[in-house]
Order: sequence, then C-alpha cells, then structure tokens
Amino acid sequence: MKTTTKGILIVALILAIVPFVSPNSYYTDLAIRMAINAVIVLGLNLLIGFAGQISLGHAGFLGIGAYASAVLPTHFGWHPLLAMGAGALATGILAALVARPIFKLKGHYLAMATLGLGIIINIALRNEAQWTGGPDGMPVPAMGLFGFELSSDKQWYWVVAALLVISVWASLNLIDSPFGRALRALHGSEVASQVVGVDVARYKVIVFVMSAMFASLMGSVTAHYIGFVSPNFADFFHSIELVTMVVVGGMASVFGSLVGAVLLTALPQALATFEGWETVVFGAILMGFMIFLPKGIVPTLAAKFGKGE
Repeated sequence: MKTTTKGILIVALILAIVPFVSPNSYYTDLAIRMAINAVIVLGLNLLIGFAGQISLGHAGFLGIGAYASAVLPTHFGWHPLLAMGAGALATGILAALVARPIFKLKGHYLAMATLGLGIIINIALRNEAQWTGGPDGMPVPAMGLFGFELSSDKQWYWVVAALLVISVWASLNLIDSPFGRALRALHGSEVASQVVGVDVARYKVIVFVMSAMFASLMGSVTAHYIGFVSPNFADFFHSIELVTMVVVGGMASVFGSLVGAVLLTALPQALATFEGWETVVFGAILMGFMIFLPKGIVPTLAAKFGKGE
C-alpha cells in the first residue's frame, strides 16, 4: 500500500474514532476547530511550503467567505450553499486580480504586500456597517443540507471531518502531480524553473487562488458553525496564527499541516491554567519548537528517524 494511501487511511481512522472518545461537547467543539484550521493550513502550506510564497493576509480571505455566508442569506435571501460558493468565487477572482502584481515582489516586500491586502479587507468589513454590522459583527443563518438543518456539534463534526479527509487526499494527489512538482521546482529556484519551461507567474497565481479559496470556504463553514461573524475573522493576528501553524507543523508537509493546526489550536486551551501568563508560556513553547525543530515537527522527526538517529 502506498504511503499516501496509508496516511489518508490513518487520518480517516483517527477522525472516525474522535467522537466516540470525546468526553463532552467541549472537546467535540475543539476537534471541529482543529479540523477547520487544518483545512485552511493545508491550502496555505501549498502556497508557503511548496511554492515558497509568503502570505501574511490570509485571514482576509477567510473573512470574505465568512461574511459572504452572513450577508448574502441575511440581506438577499440566498441559500447558504449558494452564498458559500459565491464567496469562494469572489475570493478567487480577487486573489487572481491581485496575485500578478503582488508576486512580482519578493521577500519582505511580498510579505508587506500580502499584509496590506489583509488589512484592507479587515478595514472594509469594519466600515461597511450597514451590511456587515461593523465592529460588532452579525449573526449567520443556519446551514441546511439536503432538507435538514445542521445544528448539533456531532453533525458539524462529521461534515468538517469529511472535508478534512477530502482536503488531505486532494493535497497529496496535487503534490504528486506535475503541478506539484512544478511548485517544488518554483520553490527551489525560480530561474531554474523558467529555464526548464515552468510558467512561474502562472503557477504563482494558480496556487495563490487555490489557497485563498480554501480559506474562503472554511471561513463560510466556520461562520455557519459558530452562528456569528465579526471582523476578527480577518484580523492580522489570525493570519499570523495560520502561518505559525504551517511553520511549526512543517513547511512542504501535508501531515505537518495537520499536526501544526491540531497543536496550535489545542495549546492555548491547555495553557488556560497559567492565569495571566498564557501568552508568555505559549511564546516560550514556540521558541523551543523553532530552536530544536527548526524545519517543523513532522519534517524534523521524519529526517531524524529516517536516518536512524
């Protein structure tokens, strides 16, 4: 059995077991949030880890999806699924429009450009109060699927778990495809990629749009699950949190994305006992990861045990 297939089966098995070992709804809710973050981070890792392009404004795309699922059904009577699709499409179009000028930049300039894009989206969501509720946010209508309404944590868990398995399968197959090999070549050297015939600009745009649409769709899912949206969805610090999940779990690693999302979603909850010192302890733990596991948890451990050390 291929390693890829084994990995997908292991992920599916773990997800199938979680609801039966979860002691209460709090842990089910935490598992749902982990899965949502994992899907977003999978898309972001395609951009950062595999293509080597930074984005510090990805939460802005999350916010577009979330508000599309709030504004369109509330103000225009759209079906939630249609609103979700429209949000993803709008996000993809925006990402495609800004990608070419943004990705002419490199390094710190690229980071600042993506940061600026995220800030613009966040400001727009805060200022359009008549549509978005402004800084206070707005409620989101319930999600209906095939004639019944998703309401319980268990129902949402199975929906999100299925989305995660599909996303892992799609990511692994994408990476093993010619497109994925082109992304890795792009990460290694843009000049060398161009020499062998890779359309660098085109691949940058495509992976940026894909990553943005991943975030938008999961922003819609999060909005319907929580039942409320606020501009915090598109906050700069949320973007940094997502990038940190990629780095800690392991760049250019699908399963590293899962580990990073699970760990950094659970860690703040686990540190709640350090009253007033949670942020300090959290920062110290992240520093430890970067010092002792500089390539991320999964790649570092895979390299270590692969060499038999």
